[in-house]
Parts: sequence; structure tokens; C-alpha cells
Amino acid sequence: MNNFRTMMMLALSGTMLCANAQNNQPAQFVKAPKVQVQKGEKTLNTQWKGAKVAFLGDSMTDKRRIGTTCVYWEYLEELLGIEPFVYGINGNQWNGIYKQAQKLKEEHPDDIDAIIIFAGTNDYNASLPMGEFWRYDAAEANKNGKMYYLRHRTPLINDTTFCGRVNKVFDYLKHQFPTKQIILCTPIHRALANFNAKNVQPDENFANAQGLFLESYVDALKQASSMWSVPLIDLHSLCGLYPLYDEQTVYFHKPETDRLHPNAVGDYRIAKTLQFQLMSLPAKF
Repeated sequence: MNNFRTMMMLALSGTMLCANAQNNQPAQFVKAPKVQVQKGEKTLNTQWKGAKVAFLGDSMTDKRRIGTTCVYWEYLEELLGIEPFVYGINGNQWNGIYKQAQKLKEEHPDDIDAIIIFAGTNDYNASLPMGEFWRYDAAEANKNGKMYYLRHRTPLINDTTFCGRVNKVFDYLKHQFPTKQIILCTPIHRALANFNAKNVQPDENFANAQGLFLESYVDALKQASSMWSVPLIDLHSLCGLYPLYDEQTVYFHKPETDRLHPNAVGDYRIAKTLQFQLMSLPAKF
């Protein structure tokens, strides 16, 4: 615990390097250092030890470490002893998750134990229409030896709505990886991200162009979890990260311009949340 507090203080001190007193120009920013995982917090004798885990996602999963010096799955490698296979790409929405899943199938058709998906915040920011999960019609069915026309539903699969994209991914994964553990994570809370003059993303208290808040996309993923029988880890509510308050910026990349991406301390907190959630789930079947 003392080590973690030290890392938090170092992260906070990095956020203080914000301006040059003489010319008011931004000073060089120092990223928060990686939290050193202690021996006592490792759980290396669980069902996840040695498991080959594919990670699909966006910038928060990207191997290029966007805004951080250690991504959550790197911590999980130390904490649980997993072997990560990372496909996350900065900026990807759920249509990109589908392409990542295809690449996973091409490169690892049957030697992956589990697949973890952490995405959705970019679909909200892009104002993707929500859509519907189901298409309804009437179809003939045998019920108790007699034929009836009954109300019937099929999953709506498309690239133009959030629900359609999510359906497309899980339809593909359930066909292509039928025996593998598939786990869905909800997006974390988000605040202002001001990357440049043409890429300014308001905080989550502003609705997108569809009139929807981030929670609408989070709730849709919760519905998809039930619909597709995919375990859900609700990072939105469980990990404790809340960048809208200044006191929480110790967990994020740059308090003034990037309260979207967790830093190494934020990623550590995500990883610790995942560590204990994953221990309640099978790694393979």
C-alpha cells in the first residue's frame, strides 16, 4: 500500500508540470510511472495462470500505451500470470472490434483461451445511432403438435448502429470461437479531452449529437451481455475512476487536456478491479 501511495504522489507531481512561469508556455509533461506490483498482491495460482487471453479494444488497450506507461493488461500479466494477445487500436469503435476479431481468428484460430472486449466510448463520442438489438416479425412454429404463427425475433446485424455493431461482433465470436470464454467490459467514465483544435471531446455530462449520454451505450452493452450470454465486468461502476472531479486526475493522463485516458496509476486500478472480477470466472472450458 505504501508503494501505491508513492506512485500516486509521483503521478500527481507529474500533473503539476503545466506551465512555464516566464512565458506561460506548456512545460514538458512527465507521465506517471508504472506502479510496481508487489509479490503479495499477485494471484498466480488461479484458473487464469498461463491462460492465453486476447484483448480487443481501443486506445485504452492499444499496445502503443496511449497516455500511460503501463496498460491494464500488462499489469494483469504480472498479477494473474496470463499471456496477453493484444489487438486494441486507438480510436476504434465497435466496427473496428469486428475487424480485430477477424484478425484474431486469422492468427489464432483455436489456441486462445479467453477474449476480453473493452470498448464503446468512441461510438458515443462519434454520435453513433443506438438502433435496436432485434428485428421482429411473425413466423410459423410447431407448438404442442400444432402449427401457429407466432411473434418472432432475429438479431439485427449492421455497421450503422451501436446495437447492430455489437450484435455483429458477438454473432461472429459465438460462431468462430464457440468454446472460448468471452468477457465484455463497459467503458469507464470520461471527462474533457482536448487533443487539438479539431479534436475536442466534451465530458460525459454533455449529450452527443444523438442526444444520448455515455450511460446509454453502457446500458446497451449490459443488455448485450445478457442477450449473448457473455459475462460482464462493469468497469463503468466498479473501477472507481471518475475524471470529472479534479481530485481524481491523479489517475488520468493530463488534467488540463486529457481526462479520457488513464495513466499508469489509473490502469493499475483498472487491472486490480479486473483481477478480482476475473477470479470469479472460468478462464477456459
